[in-house]
Amino acid sequence: MPMTITEALAEIKTIGKRIEKKREFVLGFLYRQEGLKDPLERDGGSVEAIRRERQAIADLETRIVTLRRGIASANETTDITISGLTHSIADWLTWRRDVAPEHQRFLGGIRMRLSQMRETAKRGGSAVLSAQATVQTADTKPSDFLINVDEAELAREIESIEETLGVLDGQLSLRNATVMIND
Repeated sequence: MPMTITEALAEIKTIGKRIEKKREFVLGFLYRQEGLKDPLERDGGSVEAIRRERQAIADLETRIVTLRRGIASANETTDITISGLTHSIADWLTWRRDVAPEHQRFLGGIRMRLSQMRETAKRGGSAVLSAQATVQTADTKPSDFLINVDEAELAREIESIEETLGVLDGQLSLRNATVMIND
């Protein structure tokens, strides 16, 4: 029966809770003392109840795999365009998980190092100059700091990643609510 990705994700979450309850049940009836009456005797006994619950767990785990396969398939074939870049949802998710955080840390590191350098220059009475715009003149000193990156471009790049992540989250919510999968 077709369902949206959002519905599938909700079902996976519900299944996870059901599995956890079934596992707790199984663990509660793993053994008993010989002299005690089997509390599940009228339902076929503890051995049979554990067998049924373990089979139910296996069936629910199979259902999770089926739902995840449907979601993955839909994500591979559904494209999203952000800032003129079109990729499948699967590719965007990989970018968000594996690329964006490291790139943000790298750019943040550049920004932090430049800030630290500015503090060092300020304490030492040195000037901070753009290497691209600076031509060595009598006004420059050997102790001056030359910045080898365009700080305005750096700021735009940091902002662009944040904007892309925000738009991506919105697009994923929209697509999850509208893209159908076959389970």
